[in-house]
Amino acid sequence: MVEPELITRRDRPLGRLTLNRPEALGALTTGMCEGMIAALQAWRGDPAAVAVVIDHAGPRGFCAGGDIRTLADSAAGDGVVALNFFRTEYQLDALIAAHPTPVITVMDGVVMGGGVGISLPARYRIATERTRFAMPETGIGLFPDVGAGWFLPKLPGRTGLWIALTGARLAAADCLHLGLATHVVESARLDELKAALATAPDAIDVVLTEFKFDPGHPPIAYQEADIDRLFAGDDLEAIFAALAYDDSEWAKAQLAAMAPKSPLSAKVGFRLIAGGLAPKSLAADLQVEYRLAARLVLRPDFREGVRAVIVDKDNAPAWSPARLAEVSDALVDEMFAPLPPDQEWTPLPEA
Repeated sequence: MVEPELITRRDRPLGRLTLNRPEALGALTTGMCEGMIAALQAWRGDPAAVAVVIDHAGPRGFCAGGDIRTLADSAAGDGVVALNFFRTEYQLDALIAAHPTPVITVMDGVVMGGGVGISLPARYRIATERTRFAMPETGIGLFPDVGAGWFLPKLPGRTGLWIALTGARLAAADCLHLGLATHVVESARLDELKAALATAPDAIDVVLTEFKFDPGHPPIAYQEADIDRLFAGDDLEAIFAALAYDDSEWAKAQLAAMAPKSPLSAKVGFRLIAGGLAPKSLAADLQVEYRLAARLVLRPDFREGVRAVIVDKDNAPAWSPARLAEVSDALVDEMFAPLPPDQEWTPLPEA
């Protein structure tokens, strides 16, 4: 019997959405996004559905992103499948943010890319001691998306930009400190927590307080001053220069993390997070991000990034353009330009 990629069910007053691709670290497919949209729309008008829990099957990770190989295969052709995925994924993210029923996302294990997209719009975001949160998209020729242009600029200081440019992995304490997570619960108690929520879904805050777990001191707290100082530049070149000039081991590590990324993707990420775009809503940001996704997924860097990082795993991508200095402002402008009206992204009517 073939297991469904998404398990949709009701647990008394709780709606339950479980990502069921443990072998792929919960990577999202278009069908999974469509299934979550259908369930959320159905529960929206159901007075007996008091809250929704999004979690995952298996011990390794909540969601490592989208199904990258499928997207890369599509991008090698006409890109229709890839663009449909981004359109649907972003509609799901916007729907979660606008849903009148509280959504509780369990960010246990790996939370990257698409996993971030179905986590940050949720009202409650539960991390565990196994949480590893990251946005590494510039390393495969894409950009920090799924609402990054809305959420990351709101983080303290320049931490949102640092996350986007370095692909840094954050544990539970850092996620709680920055507001990426609202609560931390021990992974061993998650089943107990979900059972308690099903019993008292109208008392979510009380239940979560009872399961509160102290993740310890957030390591990022020691680096916030360095992040704000070294990532304060008005452009990406200034940040690279500041890191290169600083002789600390931490600065060297950030420089090493950023150096292998796609120059075009990094410049797009910088403008999205620190370029002063100031979108008026998550939906407005997702419209801009869809323009970027529609263009970047069809450029050579995406296919080359997937080859180097995921397929051949030689970690030696040949980017085009190859250097930051070769990425003109005009090229970045082109990535952000509006699409033809009939190709623009729009949220679902309910969102």
